[in-house]
Amino acid sequence: MDSDAFYMEIALQEARKALEEGEIPVGAVVVCGDKIVAKAHNQTERLHDSTAHAEMLALTAAMNALGAKYLSECTLYVTLEPCHMCAGAAYWSKLGNLVYAAEDDQRGFAHLHCPVHPKTRIRKGVLREQSEALLRIFFQRIRGND
Repeated sequence: MDSDAFYMEIALQEARKALEEGEIPVGAVVVCGDKIVAKAHNQTERLHDSTAHAEMLALTAAMNALGAKYLSECTLYVTLEPCHMCAGAAYWSKLGNLVYAAEDDQRGFAHLHCPVHPKTRIRKGVLREQSEALLRIFFQRIRGND
């Protein structure tokens, strides 16, 4: 298993926590070097905060853990393509690498033509099928098709 798949599996574990809590199943992990410095999952319902996306929580926790406002040496692994807000946070943190699993054709940053930092390297599709499966389960549940 390559390192991107390894860390994405940890992000998927976070997404499963979100699913268990009734949240949209998105998980995120921030890695600096070979060390996980932060991980989080969506908590918008729990915190009554529309900005409590997995990426926002993980980026904030990583900056706090590192005592830095820039994450140019870090990689964010996230199970769903970041939205415009989260891509903006990645931009301002000067994130080194962004790796995501599933694309979001409705709210994803790439589909909305929202740039991340020009130096941020992007890889998509890592463990895409597993992420999409969690999203299908969530939306089947809320639509009553469980």
